[in-house]
Amino acid sequence: MQRSKNDVWVGLFVLVGAVALLFLALQSANLLSLSFQDTYRVVAKFDNVGGLKPKAAVRSAGVVVGRVEKIVFDDKSFQARVTLALESRYAFPKDSSLKILTSGLLGEQYLGLEAGADGSNLAAGDTISSTQSAVVLESLISQFLYSKAADASQSEAAKAKP
Repeated sequence: MQRSKNDVWVGLFVLVGAVALLFLALQSANLLSLSFQDTYRVVAKFDNVGGLKPKAAVRSAGVVVGRVEKIVFDDKSFQARVTLALESRYAFPKDSSLKILTSGLLGEQYLGLEAGADGSNLAAGDTISSTQSAVVLESLISQFLYSKAADASQSEAAKAKP
């Protein structure tokens, strides 16, 4: 009798530990967002979203104020249309701007929301027009290499022209 009682307690302890590990794994991968706050949805269009994913954080002054709900391609404007779910307790002016930022050098991408100065606030269904697309590392490297090659060819041309 005593042995089976201990087995039940050990099994319960292992089950609670497994649930805790699953919770931590989902939370750290941004696959689980436990927020019971009311939200309102706004839309923003970007030329390039880079590696931005649904459920990515929307931060203002370092504080998570919402999440990316979905990302779709708009075939009329040829831009990415990003739907954000912002928490209702946070009100931002209509002229606020969005940037796609990266945590660290090669970390996950998130949206940075900078408040504007307009008198009226964003409401459900509004569109944020001031956006800055993601910085693509490969594009920066190719621009750097191209500029170095152009500088080298100009200096060669200058040396050949005495």
